[in-house]
Amino acid sequence: MTLTPLQQEFVLHFGEMGSRWGINRTVGQIYALLFLSSKPLNAEEITDGLGISRSNTSMGLKELQSWGLVRLKHFPGDRRDYFTTPEDLWEIVRILVAERKKREIDPTLTKLRELEMSGPAGDDYAEARIAELRELIEMLTGFYAEMEKLETERLVKLMTMGQRIAGLIDKAGGALPSLMKRK
Repeated sequence: MTLTPLQQEFVLHFGEMGSRWGINRTVGQIYALLFLSSKPLNAEEITDGLGISRSNTSMGLKELQSWGLVRLKHFPGDRRDYFTTPEDLWEIVRILVAERKKREIDPTLTKLRELEMSGPAGDDYAEARIAELRELIEMLTGFYAEMEKLETERLVKLMTMGQRIAGLIDKAGGALPSLMKRK
């Protein structure tokens, strides 16, 4: 399998970005190759296309499957496993956000709660900052939970209205605090 210059550049960039996001560079490249492929690829095609070892391909595919970012596909008469990515970009984004939350945000929130529950430490400033951070993360995760419930079409509409919503908040001015107290 020979990659076009466009594919090569995208795959290399995705590998570099993957390492910045905390995943192995090769895993990022495997995902990028599958993402750009118009058809599902088997491990041999991935190995050949990226010029990596078969074991690297296998480990990378297992990691991507654990995240739910690649799908296994089979064809009649062919015993090999083929891999593809979800077609819906929003599904991919939702998977990534959910996994990052599970792996990074949730453990941090748990630790902050543990620290608060451990009792007074004699450092009022640190205790207040920990509480403030916990409250902020809880607010953000609550917002995320509400956004996660929205179907894609409504979420896209909400995101495209972002600037207008900010303007409405500015116009509402002092009315918002009194509305919030009613809840």
